[in-house]
Amino acid sequence: MENAKKKIPVHVGLIMDGNRRWARERNLPQLEGHRKGYEKMRQTADWFFLRGVKVLSVYAFSTENWNREKAEVNYLMDLLGQGIKEMQEEFQKKDYRAVFSGRIDELPGELPALCEEAMEKTKAHLSGTFNICFNYGGRPELIDAVKKIVNHGLNEEQIHDGIIRKYLYQGQLPDPDIIVRTGGEQRLSNFLLWQSAYAELMFLKKYWPDFEEMDVINILDEYDKRERRYGQ
Repeated sequence: MENAKKKIPVHVGLIMDGNRRWARERNLPQLEGHRKGYEKMRQTADWFFLRGVKVLSVYAFSTENWNREKAEVNYLMDLLGQGIKEMQEEFQKKDYRAVFSGRIDELPGELPALCEEAMEKTKAHLSGTFNICFNYGGRPELIDAVKKIVNHGLNEEQIHDGIIRKYLYQGQLPDPDIIVRTGGEQRLSNFLLWQSAYAELMFLKKYWPDFEEMDVINILDEYDKRERRYGQ
């Protein structure tokens, strides 16, 4: 088997960057880049889960993305709403679980209900967890966690790593072992800041719509070569 002797990451994080640049370079509308990127996102679950990865976190829409043009934001909301419906049906067949990280309650229209429904209907599935970071930011996540801790009346002696983790959006998930960003930029852009403290980082020059199954194989090969010391 392909992964028989490899160290396989339990949790992979993906920063899916480059949709708009991909479209511009092909003289296509920006929205076409997002549509192509969405199609690619749907394919990645199989590519990772069938190779032994247990959790895949994707950066679908950040808290900063609201600052984009209204037409683009509205298109992304519609696209992601459609995607949640389609993935829910697909994940029920494939035994994948869908979870969401972010300020889901602040999303427009039926999106909060769609997210809740997808999580409820797939919660018992065991073949892979797809964590969609939607209206997400690493700093807002920490702010929201601190607010919950204060609201629950914890004192300073009760604050430790495990308590903070408990109040994160999906604190039960393991930390990412590797975070991969496409598009050529080399930064985290507010993605999983608490959880990525010891994650391996990998940056690909290709734009997200050009991501393919061979890239997954290369990511897993690269991870297998790295020695993780956790500060020791």
